[in-house]
Amino acid sequence: MGIDLPLIWAVIIIFGIMMYVVMDGFDLGIGILFPFIPGKTDRDVMMNTVAPVWDGNETWLVLGGAALFGAFPLAYSVVLSALYLPLILMLIGLIFRGVAFEFRFKAKDHKRHLWDKAFIGGSLAATFFQGVALGAFIDGIPVVDRQFAGGSLDWLTPFTMFCGVALIIAYALLGCTWLIMKTEGPLQEKMHNLARPLAFVVLAVIGIVSIWTPLTHPEIASRWFTLPNLFWFLPVPILVLVTMYGLIRAVARNAHYTPFLLTLVLIFLGYSGLGISLWPNIIPPSVSIWDAAAPPQSQGFMLVGTLFIIPFILGYTFWSYYVFRGKVTHEDGYH
Repeated sequence: MGIDLPLIWAVIIIFGIMMYVVMDGFDLGIGILFPFIPGKTDRDVMMNTVAPVWDGNETWLVLGGAALFGAFPLAYSVVLSALYLPLILMLIGLIFRGVAFEFRFKAKDHKRHLWDKAFIGGSLAATFFQGVALGAFIDGIPVVDRQFAGGSLDWLTPFTMFCGVALIIAYALLGCTWLIMKTEGPLQEKMHNLARPLAFVVLAVIGIVSIWTPLTHPEIASRWFTLPNLFWFLPVPILVLVTMYGLIRAVARNAHYTPFLLTLVLIFLGYSGLGISLWPNIIPPSVSIWDAAAPPQSQGFMLVGTLFIIPFILGYTFWSYYVFRGKVTHEDGYH
């Protein structure tokens, strides 16, 4: 039996995107939470919790995009053609956020509010258009003769707009629980107070998306609700409810680390639900990873280099988070 290279590359891309969602999710969430914390000192602490690691988090986005280009060129060309505008707007948001991150600490007091607004706006825009792109991907992309066959604004639908808002709420919860883990004192208390209502809103959003998606996509409804699939996939929504209950209990008892860990579990379960709904299509609703794969020689050649570099990325990521572990206080400077 030969090696299934498209499957290996699909796992690598799924892993890379998941790492990006988790790691860039909480620092985008910090920007989303900025309007709730007006004080300069608290905002400094919020940014200092991710200052040493935020740029490295986006390495995973680059890895996922490069892997998609090399391993599944058909998917790369079709998906980018379909989602060109929301992805460009997402990148503009990331640029504003990155520039604001660096310049805010160097700005004079009377100009700092401009960079705060850029940081907030960039975080909101990047997150919103990530969610829009995800919603459009779930909706499906028309392909004829291996080319994108839709319009430039097909991504603009009520469902995609709701997915954009939903991701903002999810990242806000991720950022909130990250700050619970990394801060102390009044700022941590504010995050504890904010985490509970955010958790309930996230649960409501998950419920709406979980109902909306199968109602508008019969093939996804068939995947989830026909036997024996129903019994195989039922643990996912059950685990979502159990995890959410544990998260709310952890927040209520003022736990420091458990809320963030449980939020990560929640994100992973949502990611798993998406995978169950769409697998094995890399261009929903009908183009599979095998249909979109590059020649085996190309995939094999790239795989050697990728398997060499991923351990270095993981090692760097682990080391940076290990070095800057622990709480961040008002006395800590910008690294």
